[in-house]
Amino acid sequence: MSRLRSACATVAATVAITALTVVPTSAATPPAARAKPAAPEPGGVAALLTQLKSLYQQAEAADEAYNATAQALTKQRAVADKAGSGLDRARAALDHSRSAAGALARAQYRGTPELSGYLQMLLGDDPERAVEQQHMLARAARGNVATRARLVASMRHADTAVVATRTALAKQQQLAARKKQQRDTAEAKLRQVEALLAGLSPDVLGRLAALDRSGTDKAQQDLVNSGALGPQGEAAKTATPTAAGAAALRYAVAQIGKPYEWGATGPAAFDCSGLTSQAWAHAGVHVPRTSQQQWHDLPRVPLDRLRPGDLVVYFPKATHVAVYLGDGKVVQAPRPGGRVKVSPIAANPLLGAVRPDASGTVLSPAAYRPPRLPAVAGTGARTGSGTGTGPDAGL
Repeated sequence: MSRLRSACATVAATVAITALTVVPTSAATPPAARAKPAAPEPGGVAALLTQLKSLYQQAEAADEAYNATAQALTKQRAVADKAGSGLDRARAALDHSRSAAGALARAQYRGTPELSGYLQMLLGDDPERAVEQQHMLARAARGNVATRARLVASMRHADTAVVATRTALAKQQQLAARKKQQRDTAEAKLRQVEALLAGLSPDVLGRLAALDRSGTDKAQQDLVNSGALGPQGEAAKTATPTAAGAAALRYAVAQIGKPYEWGATGPAAFDCSGLTSQAWAHAGVHVPRTSQQQWHDLPRVPLDRLRPGDLVVYFPKATHVAVYLGDGKVVQAPRPGGRVKVSPIAANPLLGAVRPDASGTVLSPAAYRPPRLPAVAGTGARTGSGTGTGPDAGL
């Protein structure tokens, strides 16, 4: 994990494209590379931007897969612990049954008390005592059968517990190996990003950022023009949240400026679903940990009915998620090397939206006061009009 944090820090220091402010990279670039900086043609810059976005998206997909596996591993460890406890109990019961069976065997070997008692009963002169002894012998015989039955049952239960424990431990080991593989995959993608960025000149970085802003503006304008957010985006501008949605949104806004960190759930850093799950947890509503689980488990909501606090999900496999702010914007932890910020809702390819509090009662417009955004929110003036000049963009 320390290598991953180092990679993220290197990306952030190498190019402020993730914060959308161009920073010269000559200090981190070898002299030979600085002497001949990469200068792709405009079409080459577009291809490079596409490649960078793809690598970031793949790294984040690996992050979400890692989060899901980490959750599964936590649950599987509990299963393994429970199986281990069951095995301990089964072994204790087996030891007790074996002791009882051993005592029975020794008693029978020493004098076969049941047979001796039976002979005494036949030879005795007291009929009442004979009947009493008969009952005692029958009870002892039943006890012997029960002792043997408990031994057999204990042996079977111990065998079952051994199998359950071994299965649980094997599953735990498989999940741990998968978790490591997913971590390694994300690190490899980030190293690819570093390699792409390391030799780029400030000019190329600026062109990348400008191209990305232009693409985001166009995507936002197209979304508004399509009517997906309601006529002229009015529904997305005027909707109010529930009390829980307002609380979740306030929490998300309060995290603006904090760094993205792979697998983080706060309070110092977040990944995308770490931010959304913690925002709603702060509002007293449990939502699943990963973006895929949030998309799969929570009620869907059309984009033209979005209200603040809803979760907006991105990419075909639901590998990114953000909190809807209102007026066509979201609060998101964008990607490794970036910081929590406000972006246009169309900053990434939209999949849909979900609502953690579908049965909640919305606040009246008079009762809802949108959270105050900090200066570093990165909202600019972008509301889908295409006229914004603020610093936020999708990259």
